[in-house]
Amino acid sequence: MPSALVLSAGGMFGAYQVGAWNVLSRRFQPDLVVGTSAGALNGWAIAGGCPPAELLDMWRAPATGGLMRLRFPLIPWKGCIDPTALARQVQDWYTRFKPRVPFSTTVVEVPRLRLVRVPHERITPAHLMASCAVPFGYPPVRIDGKLYVDGGLLDILPIWAAAEMGATRVIAVNALPVMPSHPLRAVLRVVRLVGRKPAAIAGLDVVTISPRTPLGSIRDALTWTPEHMQRWIQQGEDDAGAAAL
Repeated sequence: MPSALVLSAGGMFGAYQVGAWNVLSRRFQPDLVVGTSAGALNGWAIAGGCPPAELLDMWRAPATGGLMRLRFPLIPWKGCIDPTALARQVQDWYTRFKPRVPFSTTVVEVPRLRLVRVPHERITPAHLMASCAVPFGYPPVRIDGKLYVDGGLLDILPIWAAAEMGATRVIAVNALPVMPSHPLRAVLRVVRLVGRKPAAIAGLDVVTISPRTPLGSIRDALTWTPEHMQRWIQQGEDDAGAAAL
């Protein structure tokens, strides 16, 4: 019965996933891993055998704060977050960690709004960048002549991708079960009505771990502080510890 770890989008809330994995890893080793956005980076490292303690250290490092440095481009579509630091981080993680178990990330092709699963044998640093490219945050990424953005735009928690890879059991860590902004929720509802994503697959055994209390605001999800990191990591550890696997 192949089991999967599925990690959601979430920006800096990705620290919550790392806290959860720090506990889950003592009780569960997945046969495959899926992640989108922040979950794509965490998932790539986990599939590549990164020790939980090392992943925790990377999220606690002040350099992580530079991943979301604001800028003000003349063309809003180019993104209000400077991608330079993220590109360095992605290249570093891509080089250091190579999946030891099957891994996939998801991206959205624009303007067609088509959700795509990318298996690890096809993943390049550009795909990991694209999976994190929140529209109007980071700029879209061009791959083979097409533009791609954050997979979380159409599906925050891509459990369908794990099923497509053959999983029958899923442990999913959703750092963003509810978008902490009413206007953004409304926009996403419209986008998801128009966008194309694979249908949900019935019959999966799914355990979802998510925050019992909200992690914070949209601003918090874009802001690194040591206090945020420690609180979210601890909350992930607590919620994973209470989960019935």
